[in-house]
Amino acid sequence: MGATLLIMAAGMGSRYGGNKQVDGLGPNGEILMEYSIYDAIRAGFDKVVFVIKPGMKETLASICGDRIAKKVKVDYAFQDFTSVPAFYHVPEERTKPFGTVHAVLVARDYIDQPFAVINADDYYGVSAFSTIYEKLQTLAPEGEATMVGYQLQNTVSKNGTVSRGVCHAVGGNLDKVVETLKIKLCENGEIRDIGAGEPGELLDPLAPVSMNFWGFTPWIFGKLEEYFANFLKGLAPDAIKAECLLPVFVDELMHKGELTVPMLTTDAVWFGVTYKEDKPFVQAELRKLHESGVYPASLHELSANRKNPVRSPEGHRMGFLVLIGNEHEIQSDQGRDARSP
Repeated sequence: MGATLLIMAAGMGSRYGGNKQVDGLGPNGEILMEYSIYDAIRAGFDKVVFVIKPGMKETLASICGDRIAKKVKVDYAFQDFTSVPAFYHVPEERTKPFGTVHAVLVARDYIDQPFAVINADDYYGVSAFSTIYEKLQTLAPEGEATMVGYQLQNTVSKNGTVSRGVCHAVGGNLDKVVETLKIKLCENGEIRDIGAGEPGELLDPLAPVSMNFWGFTPWIFGKLEEYFANFLKGLAPDAIKAECLLPVFVDELMHKGELTVPMLTTDAVWFGVTYKEDKPFVQAELRKLHESGVYPASLHELSANRKNPVRSPEGHRMGFLVLIGNEHEIQSDQGRDARSP
């Protein structure tokens, strides 16, 4: 069985101050999603669907879409106001997309197999893709999803607040997701939720959080459609920036007893470009990954082969973190397939 990688790349990038989805950050101008695509293909994914703004297709195709289409199937889905249900009148003042639920929903016609969902502007780490690919092969056709979570301390920014779905797991399954919109890394190293003002609530740095790395089956589209319609029906006319978010959607389905979500978590250090000031750090980290052998000299010159994961560079331990209740257990990738493409 194959799997599809759905990449959400239609965000506005308002805090970043530009179109961060196509900003070249790698040593040869690679954009962040190229690393995710490379890792996904060698994990076994056989299709990529880009969810983008209509005007981005030509640019994205020239940067990476046409090249990866030589390895896997590629489709483009557009997230704009034309895909909003006819009963809803979009306010003229609204420019912002309707969020991640809407982003996944617009890809419905392009997906007929288990699929993973990621952000275009996040780096997720090599082992996460092989881990979720394996889980996608065993998901029940209905009523089950999965998620790769990351330790909160590895997902914050020194340059401003971030929004994260803070997760709680029981018996290896996701139990609760709390969408927390203003998480701050303080100068003393503490991490706090300052949504209700400072100093804010102290958060556990080891708490798993959602970085929108979800795994679903096509069954989920019917639930997404229903949820998005109800979201729009309850939206105030002046809520021109409100978004319909995947973690909130998943949390509601779980509490209705309609969805079980085995949680896969990783100790990999996530990085991304929420703010322009994050860019130098991300560039330096990507350069290290190339130099240590995690990636070839250039992603533009060498395409990944399916089912042929990367070699772990000497001295570099890769692993994934499994949550069992409140205990954290590190499992080594040693013994897993770790050959060079």
